[in-house]
Amino acid sequence: MLVADFDFDLPEKLIAQEPLADRAGARMLGLSRATGRWFDSGFRDFPQMLRVGDLLVLNDSRVIPARLFAHRRGLHTQADRHGVRQTTGRVQVLLAEQLAEWEWKVLVRPGRKVLTGETLSFGHGELRAEVTAHGEFGERTLRFEAVEDFFGAVEQLGHTPLPPYIHREDREGDRERYQTVYARERGSVAAPTAGLHFTPEILSEIRARGVEIAYVTLHVGLGTFQPVRVERVEDVRLHAERYTIAEETAAALNAARREGRRIVAAGTTTVRTLEHCARGGADFAAHSGETSIFIAPGFEFRVVGALLTNFHLPQSTLLMLVSAFAGRERTLAAYRHAVEKGYRFFSYGDCMFVN
Repeated sequence: MLVADFDFDLPEKLIAQEPLADRAGARMLGLSRATGRWFDSGFRDFPQMLRVGDLLVLNDSRVIPARLFAHRRGLHTQADRHGVRQTTGRVQVLLAEQLAEWEWKVLVRPGRKVLTGETLSFGHGELRAEVTAHGEFGERTLRFEAVEDFFGAVEQLGHTPLPPYIHREDREGDRERYQTVYARERGSVAAPTAGLHFTPEILSEIRARGVEIAYVTLHVGLGTFQPVRVERVEDVRLHAERYTIAEETAAALNAARREGRRIVAAGTTTVRTLEHCARGGADFAAHSGETSIFIAPGFEFRVVGALLTNFHLPQSTLLMLVSAFAGRERTLAAYRHAVEKGYRFFSYGDCMFVN
């Protein structure tokens, strides 16, 4: 199977550049796996589409303001009429994955100018880091100097890491809107976007209908920003991302499976966490780990019985995951319908419920 088999035509005007004023006001396309039929609805109808006894699983990872600006200081010098002086340059740094207490994998722009051995200074020197390694796809490894409150400095200096297809600078409102209302565990550099539609009122309505809610944590990392660089689906490899299953979540999942209740995943990150942990057939257990699981057509789902998700990029691994769950032809047909009806795509866009 080819990556090109997951292509579709998407007018740029349908890529949402702003969040809706009403967080729960998105349109929602329903798709039946059994019949292949779809219907147009709205996210406010989502609670009515759940069944008494369903277990809804959400990803509670919290997005950090991971886009920082730094000045280069170090290796390059140039001569002028006053002698030799040190040059500096402004670069954008995206914190992509924490490797150790003071060590991060990052993306930098412009990348060609940032060399191993250089020192980057952030703000007025609140943070400083040495470039210690250069990765295969242009990523760098930074080792930060120890400070009393690293994440406090990041909160002060950082910007919301809006995806590259949002063609504007972040604004203060993005800090709240590019974050789920139930986000708790900081560590993501991109939002689990299916969760952006939920409000406290919607969650209360879901519970009142007899639906149980549980949380997993998967920190969205570097792979979100990397395009698929191979032609064959079988050759796709994903970056590892960190996850945690809490004890109460493991118990809820095991009970739902024993009792034959449907497990509904909000978002592809939740799907990947659940299906990774279910490999081997054993019960769920509380633990933390990493997953690089790649889900494409032919995958056997062991846990997830329904999926809420946003609309994804053409030829992306996330579209392949949805296609694995709903069928490639049905998924692409539903996407064509969404384009025809003017649905809003990607992070700040509309959503789709596949059951």
